[in-house]
Amino acid sequence: MVLVFDIGRTNKKCCVFDEDYRIIFEHAAQLPETVDEEGFACEDVTLLRQWLFEALQLALTAIDTPIQAINFSGYGASFVHLGSDGNPVAPLYNYLKPFSAVLQKQFYDQYGGEEGFSRQTASPVLGNLNSGMQLYRLKYEKPAIFEHIQWSLHLPQYLSYCFTGQVYSDISSIGCHTNLWNFDAQCYADWVEKEGILPKLAPIKTHGQLLQLAPEINTSFIPVGIGLHDSSAALIPYLDCFSEPFVLLSTGTWCISMNPFNAEPLTAKELQKDCLCYLSHQGRPIKSSRLLAGKTHELQVQQLAKQYDKPLNHYQTVVFDQAIIETIQAESKTKPANYETAYHALMLKIVRDQSRSTKLVLGKSGVKHVFVDGGFSMNLLYMQLLARAFPKLAVYAAEVPQASAIGAALAIHAVWNKKEKPRHLIGLKHHPVF
Repeated sequence: MVLVFDIGRTNKKCCVFDEDYRIIFEHAAQLPETVDEEGFACEDVTLLRQWLFEALQLALTAIDTPIQAINFSGYGASFVHLGSDGNPVAPLYNYLKPFSAVLQKQFYDQYGGEEGFSRQTASPVLGNLNSGMQLYRLKYEKPAIFEHIQWSLHLPQYLSYCFTGQVYSDISSIGCHTNLWNFDAQCYADWVEKEGILPKLAPIKTHGQLLQLAPEINTSFIPVGIGLHDSSAALIPYLDCFSEPFVLLSTGTWCISMNPFNAEPLTAKELQKDCLCYLSHQGRPIKSSRLLAGKTHELQVQQLAKQYDKPLNHYQTVVFDQAIIETIQAESKTKPANYETAYHALMLKIVRDQSRSTKLVLGKSGVKHVFVDGGFSMNLLYMQLLARAFPKLAVYAAEVPQASAIGAALAIHAVWNKKEKPRHLIGLKHHPVF
């Protein structure tokens, strides 16, 4: 049995898988946020840590078979800053918090300009979404906090730290548009040392080297992983199951198109359009593009519900209607007459934007399949419109409800599982154009 904590911005999950990767225990929660010292909403680290231990105890009580390993996946672009006593000395700052334009200019002017620096680090200019910039901001805007930082851990590694008391960094977290990693030299970028940040970053550990659960938590030996960036974790089941070139479109707050088969260097044009490279848990570059489509959908659905006096989840009843599509195209500037038309118009725009974003990573890699997982994979209107946007590719909804959690379990498979890795983990539903 393996226990995985899968920590998203909205949903926190604790899952236990058996040797066939069947879920035998699941506990989920949505935790209230707190605010940082400037009143900006952010993750409540104290509450999150408390929930982790509560979920662990629930899992241990609910199942009879001993847990053989623990691992973690978590959202990226987020640091937990620890002091010398091992406790956080700052909030877990929200990566959507606006970044100072003056400070941003100072940084890029000093380190080679936006275009050259972004290409080298495979990181578009994203402010606090470049997590390394959060440390740079603390140094210049909050030097007292910066001086008190002993270790800065990306969130997945902080989750591991909560259970082991050991600090390590992970290449999949370092390599997710952080501004920290030089993709040409395969090492930390020069500025990290020059700004005195390198000593605050824990040693990098590979996923084959596991830690041990702290004895005060459990006296038995349980191997513990160091955690993965959730997007990199979600890709692992697909890489294990498919060898033919594909793009994985992982949908949620962010919709991320990942192409593990595109080795072409990032261009300035791609970077300007929010294209980047992730690093897999094995350190392999994964050309990717990002779109904030899930958040857009959430906000617009709320607006439509108010405007047309419908339940918040009314969009789930809307089915693809060719006549509505033709009406929208013929009367593009006319206000939608009803909810169904307005929702079709919203999804047309979202999928148009998604098509442009996904095409950025196709390159010459010979991709034949697009696998969609996450929330939009269950939206039949979205899937039909996406299939129409890529008529030469086979578009599938991927039935992997816990892709990030399964990926985290697969990353340490050899430690807890004596069976061969299963090939049936991903159920696919083809969405042909009709």
